[in-house]
Amino acid sequence: MSLLEQPLRTAEFLAVDVETNGCAGDECELTEVGAVLVGGGELHDRFESLVAVHRPLSRGIERLTGITQSTVSVAEPPEVVLPRLAERLRGRVLVAHSAAFDRRVLRAAFARAGLAWPDPPALCTVALARRFAPLVRQRRLPALADALGIEVSGHHRALPDAEACAQIFCALFARLCAHATTVSDAVALFPRRRRARRPRRPPGRLDAAGTVAPPGFDFGALPRGPGVYVFRDGAGRPLYVGKSVSVRSRARSHFAPGAEPAGWTPHAATVDHRPTGSELGALVLENRLIKELRPPGNRNGKRLDGFVYLRCRLDIAFPILEVAREPAAGNAVSVGPLRGRASAAELVEQLNSLFALRRCGRRLPRREHPSAYGQMGRCLSPCLGDLDPNLYRRRVDAALALFTDTGDGRDRVLAHIRAEMRGAASEQRYERAAALRRRAARLEVLLARLDGALRAVHTRPRLVLAGDPRAQMPDAFWLVSGRLADWGTLPPLDELERRTALALGTRPAGGHPSAIPADQLDEVRIVGNWLAGHEALELELDEPPARARLAALVAAARQTVAAA
Repeated sequence: MSLLEQPLRTAEFLAVDVETNGCAGDECELTEVGAVLVGGGELHDRFESLVAVHRPLSRGIERLTGITQSTVSVAEPPEVVLPRLAERLRGRVLVAHSAAFDRRVLRAAFARAGLAWPDPPALCTVALARRFAPLVRQRRLPALADALGIEVSGHHRALPDAEACAQIFCALFARLCAHATTVSDAVALFPRRRRARRPRRPPGRLDAAGTVAPPGFDFGALPRGPGVYVFRDGAGRPLYVGKSVSVRSRARSHFAPGAEPAGWTPHAATVDHRPTGSELGALVLENRLIKELRPPGNRNGKRLDGFVYLRCRLDIAFPILEVAREPAAGNAVSVGPLRGRASAAELVEQLNSLFALRRCGRRLPRREHPSAYGQMGRCLSPCLGDLDPNLYRRRVDAALALFTDTGDGRDRVLAHIRAEMRGAASEQRYERAAALRRRAARLEVLLARLDGALRAVHTRPRLVLAGDPRAQMPDAFWLVSGRLADWGTLPPLDELERRTALALGTRPAGGHPSAIPADQLDEVRIVGNWLAGHEALELELDEPPARARLAALVAAARQTVAAA
C-alpha cells in the first residue's frame, strides 16, 4: 500500500521546521533543521541539527535566532545532515507551518548538496488552521499556538518551532480526520495555490547583462557601491528615487526580464545617481530626496496630522501639562511627536493625578473652595491662592523628569508609584494601594508606547562613522538631541572639528530636550533602526571632543577602510 492510500489515522507524520541565513533566492541557505515524529496524536522521536553554510549570516538573523556565525562554521555540512532527514521522511507525511517555504528551502538544500529530494506529501498547519479554526485570525506560529492553548517553549529555533507545529497539528488532527479518510484525501483538501502570472514586459533592448534597457541607458556608468539613483522622464522630471548598497545592480533590476513592471518604467528616459559612503547614508539621502522631489513612483510619506506633542510651558504661573499639535516655543518642555491623541491625553491625566497638578487651563481661576479634584486630593488647588509656588514647581519638575532627565524616567515614575503603594498598604489603606497598583500597570503600557520618542530625545550626542567596503571613505553622522544634526562623507580633520562644534551648537538651550519635528520622525527611525542592527565607529560628544580624539577616530576609520 502506498503512503497516499494509507488510512489517515494510522499514518505517521514528521513535523519539520527550518532556519535560514535570511537571504533571498539562490543565496538562501539552510542553517538549522528540526523534526518531530508524530503518530497516534502524540509526539515521539526528535531530530535537530545545525547546518554549515557558505555565505555569512547577517547580524539581524543572529539576533533573531541566536544562531551565530561561529556555531554554523563548525556544524556538519548539508551532505551529512540531509540524508538523516531524508531517512526520517521516508514513508511519512511532512507537516510544516507555512509548508511551501520549508519545502522550497529543503528542496534547494538537497539540490545544492547533490541529493535527491524525497518529495513526501505535505500538510500545512496554516492551511489547517484557516479551515478548521477560522475564528483564529493570527496564524503566526506563537499566536496560533497560544489561541489553541499550547505552550511554546521557544521561538525562531528549529526544534522548538517543530514541536509547536507538531502540537498544533495534533490539536487539529481530529477535525482533519472528520473530513478525510486517507492521506490522499487530506492532501487534496488543501490544493497548492498558484501565483498569478506576471504581465509580460513590452519587448526592449537587452544589454550585456540581459536587462531590458530603454534606449539611451548606460547602466555601466553607475557605481557598484552604495548610493541613491533617480530615474527621470524625457523632460527631466523625477519618476522614481531608489537606494542600494550597489547602485548599478539595483537600478538595472527594475528592467530585468523577470521584474514586475511599474507604472513609471515606460516613461524613464535617463537615470542619475549620487554616491554615498555607507548604506545608512543611502537610506538618509533617499528619504530626503523623496520628500524634496515627490516622485510619483514612490509611495507618499505618512500623513503627519496624526501626531501630537505633550508639552509644558514654564513661563506661566503654576504650569500645566497639555497635549497639542505643535511643540511649545520659548521656555517650555515638549515631547514628541507621539502617535495618538487619546493615549497622550491619558498619560497627561495619569501624571496630573499622580503628582496632583492642576487641570484648569493656563489662566488660573480664583476659587473660594477647592475644585472636585482638590476635594479628592488629586490637585494641590493653587486656585485658592495660598499654595507655595515652589512646592507646586517641585511637583511639576518631578512629572517632567520622565522626559527631561538623561536617565530612565519611566523607572523613576513607576518606582514613585510603587513606593506610594507600599506606604498606603503599610497604613492599611488597601483601596488606595489597589488603585495605585492599577495606575502603575496602566502607566507601564502608556510609557511603553512612548519608548521610541523617549529614547530618541534622551540619546547622548555622538559622532558615528558608517562605511561600506565598496566606498573609498565612510560617512560621518552627527546625532544631537536624538536628531541627525549633520552628515556627509568623512571630511579632513579641520573640517571635522568645525562641523562637530556646529552640530553641538544645535542643542537646545536651558537644558531641556526639544521635541522632534514630525517631518523628521521617519529619519530618526531610519538612523535608529540601522544603528541597532549594524556596528559602527562612535565617539560620544557630551563635551566638545579634543582634536586628538577626533584624529584617533579618523585613523580608526581609515584603518577599517584599508582592511576592507
